[in-house]
Amino acid sequence: MIDYQGTRWREEFWPGREFEDLAERRALTRLLPPRGEVLVDIGAGFGRLADLYRGYKRVILLDPAKSQLQAAQDLLSGDPRFILATGDIYRLPLADAAFDTAVTVRVLHHLRDIPRALAEVQRILKPQGTFILEYPNKRNLKEILRWLLGRSQKRPFSREPVEFVPGNLNFHPAYMAQALAHAQLGIERELAVSHFRSPLLKRLFPASTLATLDGLLQVPGGRVKLSPSVFVAARPSNSGRAIPDSPGASLFQCPYDRRGELSQNGETLSCAYCGRTWEPEDGIYNFLVESNK
Repeated sequence: MIDYQGTRWREEFWPGREFEDLAERRALTRLLPPRGEVLVDIGAGFGRLADLYRGYKRVILLDPAKSQLQAAQDLLSGDPRFILATGDIYRLPLADAAFDTAVTVRVLHHLRDIPRALAEVQRILKPQGTFILEYPNKRNLKEILRWLLGRSQKRPFSREPVEFVPGNLNFHPAYMAQALAHAQLGIERELAVSHFRSPLLKRLFPASTLATLDGLLQVPGGRVKLSPSVFVAARPSNSGRAIPDSPGASLFQCPYDRRGELSQNGETLSCAYCGRTWEPEDGIYNFLVESNK
């Protein structure tokens, strides 16, 4: 797992990606349930998509990099609906069956153990919850053409993930479908996104124009999935899980012993089993497990 702790990701990496931002927002808006009790954005970074969650009563922005969450604070302007926390997707500090919606955008390409990550997301969703994920598609049109012309040795039609640069992986749609099914997450809808992710096109046309065209292709393109990015809406396929009895139940679980919810007294969260406590530091809870870093 890669994080961006200490980097100026928003200032150094994201500029020039206005088209990608608009296209991804169109896709997320199409798939996101417009309202609900609780949403978690896993790998939220600097809170780029936080303004799309206005229909939720409580929102957790979770990221392994505290510096990214500190940047998110500047965008949230003290909105009390938001809780910020550092954590590991492989060991989510979140309670079982507590969330209406979970979102991972621009996250999965940094993960080597996709099945483990999906199992954790499935665990925290309510029985009728929604998981919206984005993954980079190795079987995209550009890579297919490069392979056919002999300019790439990366086989776009093979199902195994491919590491296109160190720490960044692309996935075949069939691989992701199988991984989701194994995690008992049933696919409900798929969108093809970022068809025009090309430096030349982005120089020639306004980002808004490219995003509008991309929006027209997202639904039909979702059937063939030849775009660089794919968005998926999935739901748990095992409906027999219990949900918290009280709407005031804690949303968090101890990431160390993983037994039940944390009790809450004011802003202090406590584990009845191991005795650990957490309080926000500079407005951010730290749930990273030292041995898992």
